[in-house]
Amino acid sequence: MPNSWVNVECPDDNDFDFLTQELKVPESFLEDIADADERPRTETEGNWLLTILRIPMQSSQHGIPFITVPIGIITNNEIIVSVCYHKTELISDFIQHTRRKGIVVNNKLDLILRMIYSSAVWFLKYLKQINNDVANAEKELEKSIRNEDLLRLMKLQKTLVYFNTSIRGNEVMIGRLKNIFQDTDYLDMELLEDVIIELKQAYNTVNIYSDILTGTMDAFASIISNNVNAIMKRMTSLSITLMIPTLIASFYGMNVDIHLEGFPYAFIFIILISVILSAGTFIWFRKIKWF
Repeated sequence: MPNSWVNVECPDDNDFDFLTQELKVPESFLEDIADADERPRTETEGNWLLTILRIPMQSSQHGIPFITVPIGIITNNEIIVSVCYHKTELISDFIQHTRRKGIVVNNKLDLILRMIYSSAVWFLKYLKQINNDVANAEKELEKSIRNEDLLRLMKLQKTLVYFNTSIRGNEVMIGRLKNIFQDTDYLDMELLEDVIIELKQAYNTVNIYSDILTGTMDAFASIISNNVNAIMKRMTSLSITLMIPTLIASFYGMNVDIHLEGFPYAFIFIILISVILSAGTFIWFRKIKWF
């Protein structure tokens, strides 16, 4: 199958046997791709070249909406094999887009660069969804600050960290590919520049959204702190205001001579004193904005 592209998603044992026995793909390459934390890099073994990218995908793991996963593109002088242990939208969209636009993939580097370009496009697409999710969470928090919405923002922030690291890793790998293929006819400088520009746009966008989200989280943290301080002030003010009549009543209830036993209006007098002192305390707290 010279000049063919074999794409394998979520490979099972039969796929593994086909790749290693029929196509002679190094097993170590497949094991590296299976590592969910594998970073973008290149590796050679014999006449085989392994290129690992990180691409975005939707996820429901631990409530995190998007994650990044590795995809390996394994090439030699005759065949191209792409392997991903996850089902993603990117691969099927890439195939459909290539067919719809009539794009001709000239060589293995051409496929790798176009795959990186496609990953950058999907990073930007998911970043728009993240931005919308952040805006919706902010609207909910403006109505009522709930832990669920704050956790939602925290998970979106974690997604942005994943995106930032993956995009940066893909950028670094572009330089390695350029060094590997610089003396060959495979290198298409125009396509390479397009890929670099798209990756930089994705990288800048994720940094902007990350800074905005960090600022938003800090702002809501300050709001929560201010709300707690305001509640504590009100509770303290209320406690002091209610303590005054309680203290006066306690004095009056002591089994000692307080020289008011014979006064016929003692009870009313004590009530009035308690009300006046409590009202004065309340007015003073209102004046200093503790109520």
